[in-house]
Amino acid sequence: MPAVTVENPLTLPRVPAPAGDVARRPVLYVGTAPGGFEGEGFPVRRAFAGIDYRYLDPFIMMDQMGEVEYAPGEPKGTPWHPHRGFETVTYLIDGTFVHRDSHGGGGTISDGDTQWMTAGSGLLHIEAPPESLVVSGGLFHGLQLWVNLPKKDKMMPPRYQDIGGGKVTLLTSADGGAVIRVIAGEIGGHRGPGITHTPITMTHISLSPGAELSLPWRPDFNALAYGLAGRGTAGVEGRPFRTGQTVVFGDGDALTLRADASQESRSPNFEVVLLGGQPIREPMRHYGPFVMNTHAELAQAFEDFRAGRLGTVPTA
Repeated sequence: MPAVTVENPLTLPRVPAPAGDVARRPVLYVGTAPGGFEGEGFPVRRAFAGIDYRYLDPFIMMDQMGEVEYAPGEPKGTPWHPHRGFETVTYLIDGTFVHRDSHGGGGTISDGDTQWMTAGSGLLHIEAPPESLVVSGGLFHGLQLWVNLPKKDKMMPPRYQDIGGGKVTLLTSADGGAVIRVIAGEIGGHRGPGITHTPITMTHISLSPGAELSLPWRPDFNALAYGLAGRGTAGVEGRPFRTGQTVVFGDGDALTLRADASQESRSPNFEVVLLGGQPIREPMRHYGPFVMNTHAELAQAFEDFRAGRLGTVPTA
């Protein structure tokens, strides 16, 4: 980790630290993600468990998948299952995943690629390791983020985006102490490749030991940081957080992250996913694979699934 990087960050476009009298976001909360299992049994950390939805909106959930070293025959995925009313974003750091859906979307992602699936009105899909990885085993590590859709877009036609790691926008800090991968949204005037219906920013940041990063941040966005590996601090007050912990920032125009001078032996840098989005501020009803505005809409989604109106499993 990470799969997409550069040997010399100073060759990248730089994001200058916010200057002048800017409101720097305080840290409201630091929580530890509980562990669990998903799909056919791959381990996950539930990054947003226990966090009030008003701080997450428009994000619904995020799982850190792995990091796990599979023996031959062990790699696992998910069976065919439905979705409606939101988007799933799968960011794969290590390993390979194959996606297929009943709407004709699909592809293979690995080592820094992102699969962005807008479920919209509904579909069936499956995510699984390729047969070669099942036979050989190997490292598997990634994230899956769920992004809500506003009511006006919940029944839009499904869409699939395959964002190769080479398309991600790479930036650095003023002193070159950070590599910033912009997957979607904008940082300092530099935009990532992901096309979003709900305005969000999604980044993966590698901070060198002892480095500090201050970034401008849209004041109408929330801000969440999740530790993928290593340890450091958040906010000008220096709240500690580490692997498997989520930071909720308060309001402001800028935010600060810092890596501890000493990192874990398995990860030379402090690896952080930094997210922000414009809250939708609509009623949200979430049950299983469906995210709607009302209980009646959830019931209709289940009925449509049972009746086969979300699609059928492809035979080939």
